[in-house]
Amino acid sequence: MPGVRASRLVSLLLLLQTRGRMTAQALADELEVSVRTVYRDVESLGAAGVPVYADRGPAGGYQLLDGYRTRLTGLTADEAETLFLAGMPGPAAELGLGSVLAAAELKLRAALPGELGARAGRLRDRFHLDAPGWFRAAEPTPHLATVADAVWSGRQLQVRYRRWKTPREVTRTLHPLGVVLKAGRWYLVAVSRERVTAYRVAAVLDAEPLDAPADRPAGFDLAAFWREWADRYESSVYRGTARVRMTAAALERMGYVFPPEMSRGARAAAGPPGPDGWLETEVPIESDRHGHIELLKLGAEVEVLAPASLRAMFAGTARELAALYPTEDA
Repeated sequence: MPGVRASRLVSLLLLLQTRGRMTAQALADELEVSVRTVYRDVESLGAAGVPVYADRGPAGGYQLLDGYRTRLTGLTADEAETLFLAGMPGPAAELGLGSVLAAAELKLRAALPGELGARAGRLRDRFHLDAPGWFRAAEPTPHLATVADAVWSGRQLQVRYRRWKTPREVTRTLHPLGVVLKAGRWYLVAVSRERVTAYRVAAVLDAEPLDAPADRPAGFDLAAFWREWADRYESSVYRGTARVRMTAAALERMGYVFPPEMSRGARAAAGPPGPDGWLETEVPIESDRHGHIELLKLGAEVEVLAPASLRAMFAGTARELAALYPTEDA
C-alpha cells in the first residue's frame, strides 16, 4: 500500500535524524520490516534527494549527511492526539519539567493545522492520568529534581540513602541511568559498585551531583531492565510459603485484596475443591508476620496448616478475638 510505505519512509528518515547512525538490522527492528525492505527504502530516500549514505564495516550503518534536517513530521490526527495524551503534566512537574512541557505543547498546537490542533487539544479535557494507587498518598520526593537532573546531564550522583537492612543509612556514589514512575512511586535506576539496580527516590535523604561524568553501559535498555528487575524483585520478596485450607470463594477473592504474586502463587498451587467447597493450596509469604497480616483478610474462610509458627499466631489471634467478642453462653 503506497500510504503505508510513505509513512515508513518518513519514520526511517526521522529515526536517522534523531538517532544518528543506525545499522540496517536496527532500522528493520524499529520499523518491524525485513532488512531487504530497509535496503529498498534507503535507495528510495536517496533517489528522492535525501542525503543518506552508508558506512562500511562492523561499526558502520546508515546516516544522514551532517547538518541535514527535515521539517517533515507526517503527523496524523491520531498521532497528534496521542502526543498530548502522553504529556503527563503531574509527573513532568515533579521532575521539574512542568513549564517545559507546557511550552512544548503550545508550540506543537500552534504548528498543527486548525482542526488537527483542536482535536489534539481536546484530549487533555477528556483524559487524565492519576498515577498513585488507591488509598495511597503520593510519596514526598524532595530530591527528585536533583536526581532527574543528574540523569539528564549524565553526571555522577552522591546520595545518602535509607534502606531496610543495617546499616540503615548508607552513602553511595551512583552512575544514574534513568528514572521510573511505578504506581505513584519514583525509582532511580543507576550503576553502583558495577551493578545496575534501582533505588526508591523517597528513601534518598540527600543528593549531591558530582562533576564526573556517569558511565552508561553500552546498549542499556531502561524499559527492558525495569521489566526484569521488577519481576525479580517481586519473586525475591516472597521467601516462604504458607500451607492453607481455604474456600473456593476466598481463593477467587484473593485477586482483589492480595498482592499479585501471592494471588498468582495460590491459584497455581491450588488443588480441586472438596464437596464442602474447601481446597488446599500454598500461598507465597514474606515472613510469618506478613502472612499473618495478609491472610487475616480472609477471616474464617482460611485455615493455616503450616508452618506451625504461623498457625500458632492465628490460634493466638483467634483466642484474643474470642475474648473481645464473647458469646452469650460464655
